[in-house]
Amino acid sequence: MVIKMDPMDIMVADVNSEALGIPRIVLMENAGKCVAEQIFTISKKCKVAIYAAKGGNGGDGFVAARHLIQKGYNVELYFIGTESGIKSSETRMNWKIIQNLGIYNSSLNIFKIHDSSQVEPTNADIIIDAMMGTGVKGKLREPISTAVEVINDSDAVVVAVDIPTGMDPLTGSVTDRAVMANHTVTFHKPKTGLLNADTKYVGNLTVCDIGIPMEAELFTGPGDILRLNRREMNSHKGQNGRVLVLGGNGNYSGAPALAALAALRSGVDIAMVACPKSVSSSIRSYSPNLIVRDLSEDYVRFEDSSDILELSDSADSVVIGCGIGIKDETGLVLNEMVEKIQKPIVLDADALKIVDRNVVKDSDKKIVLTPHKAEFRAFFQVDLPEDLDDKIKTVEGTAAELGCTILLKGAVDIISDGNRTKLNSSGNPGMSVGGTGDVLAGLVAGLISKGHDVFEAAFLGSYINGTAGDIAEKSYGYNFLATDVINEIPKVFKEK
Repeated sequence: MVIKMDPMDIMVADVNSEALGIPRIVLMENAGKCVAEQIFTISKKCKVAIYAAKGGNGGDGFVAARHLIQKGYNVELYFIGTESGIKSSETRMNWKIIQNLGIYNSSLNIFKIHDSSQVEPTNADIIIDAMMGTGVKGKLREPISTAVEVINDSDAVVVAVDIPTGMDPLTGSVTDRAVMANHTVTFHKPKTGLLNADTKYVGNLTVCDIGIPMEAELFTGPGDILRLNRREMNSHKGQNGRVLVLGGNGNYSGAPALAALAALRSGVDIAMVACPKSVSSSIRSYSPNLIVRDLSEDYVRFEDSSDILELSDSADSVVIGCGIGIKDETGLVLNEMVEKIQKPIVLDADALKIVDRNVVKDSDKKIVLTPHKAEFRAFFQVDLPEDLDDKIKTVEGTAAELGCTILLKGAVDIISDGNRTKLNSSGNPGMSVGGTGDVLAGLVAGLISKGHDVFEAAFLGSYINGTAGDIAEKSYGYNFLATDVINEIPKVFKEK
């Protein structure tokens, strides 16, 4: 089976690699060298034309040019764009290097192209397409469109860098025109578009290892913030998500409020708490931003079922369990809610003590469970090994058996739906303070409401929650509160 990645996965891994200490300039160097080495296998010393634009793909082309001239190849470098348009520091650095080399090296000729009238046919033996990669969207603009036409009309052997310019990297479709490559050199893993595309565009596909570690994919990191869905500029109230939190009892009012406030900080428009009447006033007093609906007097009862189901109809996701207590009657109501609520559900805290495991297993709903080690053992009747690899396998197997997503909280969070697995190491010992689990549950539900699938919402919520805790720790040491974590959530979102 070919392991493939979509363009977002690649961008995430790139940023996460840098967070692990591997500078992107190193990845660009490795990528450009891979392209040059592919040329070495295609032909002995010859004339090579490189069409490079201002993005990271162009930076790979600049690196390839340097390695080619060092081996005695004659290189014509056509830079399409302006120096001021180069946004990437890595591309800018390699553009400066190749310009410096061009002053002294007669094997290198650099041409700057600003409009389509400057794009002319070349008599090169090999053409390298380093114009556009995974960032391509829609119809090509000039002068890149004309450059694609010139490349396709040439008799040269064409080598595309990462993705043939003009091809959608996700689907492999071509909106207008695209480079028809004889060879495509892609990096790390094949993009989904390359495997779906017509072979007349891709040619022979070579996958190069450029040094992105496995940990950049397996562990969450700052790159994953790129996955967050954007708010539409013309959206109105309710279109960015509605979360219902079912929780609280006569003794606990803080937990459901924390979950709802965290959901709001995730960017949803509306967070509603359905709780016993005895704590509703307390929850209202925490924040005027919360909508609170009264249920029975002191704990969730059978008579509340119809009201809860009606409230869930207007929600995009539902959190169940935060401070809800462990009354037998409440447990029976929650089992009924898991069976009847037609929205994605996050089961947290007390719900993991009173919801029947078989109800989850038999459900066709999208359900996330957020246990810590002891809750995992009690709910699933499965002991967790101490070894991390064995623990991962146990979580994966359990998630697959029940058909749910499990977010196992710990020093390293393990998130799995049985098919996909992510790990999260953000967070610190200060997060043992009460309420941070409620914050996590609210975050996950909020992200689901904003359109993320439950697995993605779970690992994003895990990372955001832990990172907000790390920011709080810088201000308060380990003496921060769950409310401090909530207040730091927007700073994590600003990493995007």
